[in-house]
Parts: sequence; C-alpha cells; structure tokens
Amino acid sequence: MEYKVVPFYPVINREKDNTKKVAKQLEDIIENFSNQGWKYIRLESVETHISPIPGCFGFGSKPGFKAYRRMIVFSKE
Repeated sequence: MEYKVVPFYPVINREKDNTKKVAKQLEDIIENFSNQGWKYIRLESVETHISPIPGCFGFGSKPGFKAYRRMIVFSKE
C-alpha cells in the first residue's frame, strides 16, 4: 500500500463566514486526488515546535512557539 500526505493550508478572510469556504477547499483537494486514484483517509494535525532565536545579548531574540500544520492523508493500493 502506498501513502501520500499533502499539506492543507486553508485560506480565510477574517471578516466573513469561512466555514463553507474552508470546506470547499478541502473538498476540492480530496476530489483532485481521488480522480488520480488516491483514497482519502483522514485529516491530521501535526504539532511542531519552532526553535527560539537567541539574538545578540538578548537583542533581536524571539521566543520559541508551537505551530500546528494540517495534513491530508491518502492511500493507494
């Protein structure tokens, strides 16, 4: 069995209702890969730690933080 993992970056507008727009973006990606023979498995959330930037004597330093990435998982036999 073969697997494919595709990043999913929903594009939203802060001032409008985005639920339908994000659902449509996800639907389009799933449909595109389904047409290529891939079967949708699930949407995963991956937590990543972004390392801090120490700066020089504390100037320009930036703290580390957590970032979450969405990944769409497909399979093919």
